[in-house]
Amino acid sequence: MTQREGRKILITGTAGFIGFHLANILLAEGFRVHGYDGMTDYYDVALKQRRHELLKQQQGFSATEAMLEDFDCLTASAEVFQPDIIVHLAAQAGVRYSLEDPRSYIQSNVVGTFNVMEIARTLAVEHLLMASTSSIYGANDEMPFTETEKADAQLTIYAASKKANESMGHAYAHLWNLPTTMFRFFTVYGPWGRPDLAPSRFADAILNGRPIDIYNHGDMYRDFTYVEDLVRAIRLLIDAPPVRPASKDDIPAGDSLSPVAPFRIVNIGNSDKVRLLDFVDAIEAELGIKAIRNYMPMQKGDVFATWADASLLQRLTGYRPQTDIRDGVAHFVAWYRDYHGK
Repeated sequence: MTQREGRKILITGTAGFIGFHLANILLAEGFRVHGYDGMTDYYDVALKQRRHELLKQQQGFSATEAMLEDFDCLTASAEVFQPDIIVHLAAQAGVRYSLEDPRSYIQSNVVGTFNVMEIARTLAVEHLLMASTSSIYGANDEMPFTETEKADAQLTIYAASKKANESMGHAYAHLWNLPTTMFRFFTVYGPWGRPDLAPSRFADAILNGRPIDIYNHGDMYRDFTYVEDLVRAIRLLIDAPPVRPASKDDIPAGDSLSPVAPFRIVNIGNSDKVRLLDFVDAIEAELGIKAIRNYMPMQKGDVFATWADASLLQRLTGYRPQTDIRDGVAHFVAWYRDYHGK
């Protein structure tokens, strides 16, 4: 038996975009994975079901379909599986949807995350890894964004709920000596992506001759991160649990490691600003169809640009995302056409 065979990882959100890809690479390496997913109807449940169907065909995968807010069910699943590591990805996602239904973000992202942390504490897992977001940086305008800069000006309830997760995670790491890594995702795209994300919305509209809405008249920039790069980074971070330092002097410059807890925040991004219109151009080129562009003003709660400093990720793992936007879009469009038969 290899060291990885028999190692057990509980992943919340395995029917989701990122959780599905992470479970795939861990199963391929011989880990045992138990998924936990609420199968909510925020977007097409059939897509989530198909992701889970593919995972269930692989040796070493099992799953529970229930809500994070159901603490008794979450506890029972975790106690039976006895994970060595927990990767918490499940959340109520979507910046724009948080303007419509903010309460769902408190229930899922705050209460649900608290339940996951309680499980991690009770089972004394080796490493708890939890998803945060670049939306944390909010009104910050000094770029690229670094993990050590102050980030207290969130612009949406979604971002605020994730900032709460970071604070909660730090408290548990400090109180219970629970090694905890928070990773801040930047704009993630790729095959099996959510239908509410820009690539899917753009592809669907272009293929069906409908206009695409382009906010701030296209004068926006995003650090687009290809999903396979993202989950490779998470995989490597699993093996880099933070250790509580003996003193502040033991923390390297540029490291977000807490001086009072085994807790660290890590950006996962491509370290490259891409203009939104260039992203649209890439999708048009792959589809071979020009979009009907509906230019609109900036949407409430949105930000002008995101751009990650991923140097800490590279120092910790020796890796940094680097898929070129044209290559990533090509993979996405190929999957989109195949999945939707277009």
